[in-house]
Amino acid sequence: MLLTSSPSAMRSRLKTRQLLLVVALAEEGNIHRAAAALNMTQPAASKTLRELEETLGVTLFTREPRGVRPTLYGDAIIRHARAVLGSIDQAQEELVALKSGRLGHVSIGAITSPGVRLLPAAVAAVKRLHADIRISVEIDSSTTLLERLSQDKLDIVIGRLSAEHDKVQLRYEPLASEPARAVVRAGHPLLKKKKLSLSDAQRAAWLVPPTGSVLRHRFEVMFQRASLAPPSNVVETAAILFVTQLLEQSDMIAVLAEDVARYYERHGIVAMLPLPMDCQMDDFGIVTRADRLYTPAAEVMIDALRTAARNAYDDQAVAAISTGTR
Repeated sequence: MLLTSSPSAMRSRLKTRQLLLVVALAEEGNIHRAAAALNMTQPAASKTLRELEETLGVTLFTREPRGVRPTLYGDAIIRHARAVLGSIDQAQEELVALKSGRLGHVSIGAITSPGVRLLPAAVAAVKRLHADIRISVEIDSSTTLLERLSQDKLDIVIGRLSAEHDKVQLRYEPLASEPARAVVRAGHPLLKKKKLSLSDAQRAAWLVPPTGSVLRHRFEVMFQRASLAPPSNVVETAAILFVTQLLEQSDMIAVLAEDVARYYERHGIVAMLPLPMDCQMDDFGIVTRADRLYTPAAEVMIDALRTAARNAYDDQAVAAISTGTR
């Protein structure tokens, strides 16, 4: 069996066509559709799969009445086949970009806080030095962005990792923590007070993150540590535009990441309450896939992110960013 042979033996016997078929079968779930997607006949696809299974000495797919389903071995080879094919595609894109005198394209996703404070400075710095780099930006939750990273739809994520994320498959460079602040509309009655405590705001109406989110949990724990029941008069939402609109039309208090709060305060949309908030998120950082090499454009962007983080976060910045591993 090849499974017990050396890695060089596997490299010499595996074919790109076989890897393409494995991925097509995973996506289509049917050998006829997979063959059609690769412009192969069904007998040729069946023969290619059989040869691959004989080469590896394992069954990759179980045949079922309506299609095929990957085995445990199949799941493993599918994952690695996607990585290999992705690297080949990436190499081709880089060569085309370099031949045309460009550094290529980089797609980056960020959670809201670094999206308003860190990312604009980094993108501006890259474009000043490399006008030919094409940059795509998305702002969303860490969970959504990391899913897109796993699908090769993003090259870099600025977000946070949680217990459910497979850290073995990811590189992570911490950047900074994310404190929270309480914000209200301009002219809110509580702004007249020079000093506030949680008890002053405990019975107010609050705009809070959805139940189950990390910030919501820590918001509630903050009140419990002060021997207070968490506010019960709440509206739950993660939609920042809804938050700012509702604040304009009410005396509600919203809990936002400090960078987001400061951004909206600078534009006169909200005001920050002088309320101590012993409440913050875990650190966030640069997340990339461990099974991917950095493209030239991604290298440039990551360097710019590190520099922008040092400038933006000062003492918050984690020392590791200056020596982040690649």
